[in-house]
Amino acid sequence: MGKSVDVVQSELVRALAGLMDLEAEYAALADPTNVALDDEHDSEGSTVGFERARVAGLLERSRRHIAELEAAAQRVAEGSYGYCTSCGKAIGSDRLIALPATRLCIECAS
Repeated sequence: MGKSVDVVQSELVRALAGLMDLEAEYAALADPTNVALDDEHDSEGSTVGFERARVAGLLERSRRHIAELEAAAQRVAEGSYGYCTSCGKAIGSDRLIALPATRLCIECAS
């Protein structure tokens, strides 16, 4: 289980760095000095509004993933990480490595 705990921490660090990148991208899209004034007529690419919506969706997904990883880190601290929150059985180490924030064993997740 030690490897799984390390995976939680490294995934959390990676997710937080990704969140910072997305926040910077969103801020750049919201800055009127960085965007074209007439982006609606640019036939070569997507509009700024579309890009803002895309990045906003990615930000929301990233924040949810971080919350799940923080909950997993809390379970690590409590000693309950690696056990299914539904049935109480041990979650397989391969599943924990692939999905570090998972709370359910494969049987309960099915």
